[in-house]
Amino acid sequence: MDFGQPHVQRECVATKSNICVLPTKQNREQDDFVANKRAKLDNLVIKAANQVAMDIFCGPSMASKIEHSDGDDKTDQTNKLQEHEQHPNISNANCKLYPERSLPSQQIITPNSLVVIFESFTNLNFVYVQPDEIFSNRNGHFHHNDFIGKPFGSKVRSRANGGLGYLYLLKPTPELWTCSLPHRTQIVHELDSSLIIQSLDIRPNMTVCESGTGSGAMSHMLARSIAPHGKLHTFEFNGDRVKKAKEEFMKHGLDHLVTVHWRDVCGEKEEKCPDVNDNQEKRGMGGFDLPPSSVHAIFLDLPNPWLAIPHASKMLVDGGRIGSYSPCVEQTQRAVRALSEHGFHSIRTMEVRLREYYVDEVNLEDPPSEKRVDPQVNGDGGGKYIPPSLAKLQKNVQNSGSDNNNSTLDEKDVKEQINVKEDTEKKE
Repeated sequence: MDFGQPHVQRECVATKSNICVLPTKQNREQDDFVANKRAKLDNLVIKAANQVAMDIFCGPSMASKIEHSDGDDKTDQTNKLQEHEQHPNISNANCKLYPERSLPSQQIITPNSLVVIFESFTNLNFVYVQPDEIFSNRNGHFHHNDFIGKPFGSKVRSRANGGLGYLYLLKPTPELWTCSLPHRTQIVHELDSSLIIQSLDIRPNMTVCESGTGSGAMSHMLARSIAPHGKLHTFEFNGDRVKKAKEEFMKHGLDHLVTVHWRDVCGEKEEKCPDVNDNQEKRGMGGFDLPPSSVHAIFLDLPNPWLAIPHASKMLVDGGRIGSYSPCVEQTQRAVRALSEHGFHSIRTMEVRLREYYVDEVNLEDPPSEKRVDPQVNGDGGGKYIPPSLAKLQKNVQNSGSDNNNSTLDEKDVKEQINVKEDTEKKE
């Protein structure tokens, strides 16, 4: 991964802006008065720009300090200003001498590159690109030779079935690696890991301890946060997982940032793994086996974190922070009690939940534009009940008018029938 590579010198924003001290020609000979006046103006602009550049790279100018002084001190500083103008430190004001040190960006897939395979939003995989190898999934067979030389983010189609199957080649990041890695244990997902790193105030070039390497998802997150010159000490009690984690960190170019220790910080004994080097630290003693007050932050992902807290309190620097990741409330209660007993303060317990929204376009019917007639419902406290047959007759009478000879009932007859109907209901 890019953040694990050493930094290289490259142009920065200030370098590309070409801010530097420009030479000015003294005693220019101009035949025309206008040209001479314009040359003087150019010299004034260049001088002002040079002064700004000197202020940026060399600190405030001497002239600004003279304005706030009086008497003999002002005379002495004026003499120093004249000497400063005669021998300006132009090299310090040249941006081109200060290139930015940043990470190299690998945009082209090469052999042995780690590539995250995007099959769908819920299905990510990974491959280490090797010549003449084939990656197979439900979408088809994809040759690694088609990956080599292509930039990250490319869309690659299978050679069979007319190229109907395809996938995307993504550049690996800790978040994508978390979604595609092989699970050896339960992992800390990106939502929790982001809050943990922010709460522990982990910054570049820090020394951090992690107990419970597991699948290495959180280790990648921490390694990116402490790059380029930080150090992550991750501890794991299972020998097989230690071996797998070391192989992954070496393939991903993180072995100079991460050191994997086969050690149980809680003090439980286990036989030494035969694949571990002889100079590996002794096990069974508990603790982190690091100098005291040498770690800026500690993260615990253990079933019994309260057993490691006494050792962790000795490893932290003044103002250091510790975090514990537990799935059960009972574990959290015992961890909080242990933290309080060993001098930790400002203890907080948080739970983070992810809520996803599915956004789609839905077409709804337009609301009616005509005003709706107030309904008259029986038993609503004053409303009149009109039988459907009489309501139809009333509507026909209103539409036909008094000049329509074909109508059998007029409006007055309809009202009388309605009143009769109401009287009958009251008697009943």
